[in-house]
Amino acid sequence: MKKIAVLFVCLGNICRSPAAEAIFINLLEKKGLTDAFIVDSAGTGSWHIGKKADSRMRIAAERRDINILSRARQITCEDFEKFNYILAMDNSNFQNIQDFKNRSPSSDFALIKKIQNFRSVFNEQEVPDPYFGGDEGFDHVLDILEDSVSCFLDSIS
Repeated sequence: MKKIAVLFVCLGNICRSPAAEAIFINLLEKKGLTDAFIVDSAGTGSWHIGKKADSRMRIAAERRDINILSRARQITCEDFEKFNYILAMDNSNFQNIQDFKNRSPSSDFALIKKIQNFRSVFNEQEVPDPYFGGDEGFDHVLDILEDSVSCFLDSIS
């Protein structure tokens, strides 16, 4: 059976996209679907390559029994060939992904979507970047992502 590959993308790959990745992995584990998926996250920017997720996001996620283990990386041309779904956290990331894809020799294999297209509870059209805000912003982002990531999984499984 061919695995479904999902890539979550934000700006620096240290807050939103690694949280979405960890939430998705957590959901897959609970549903016994881990072996059916490849899951990763990336950023459109290169500032944090190789770094762990922001400590505030890791702490907020740990309070929910979600472990963020990934290290930041930047999206690559190969990602458009490898992943079935590339999910952007906001409009700017979505546009950056589209621009990058248009400048690179890639196929139309990946479906590029905004994660908030799958929301059911929250009205936010974008996942806000909590980086420059207070600790409560990280909890709010996790609330939003738990909703939209869960709805995304339901839509494809």
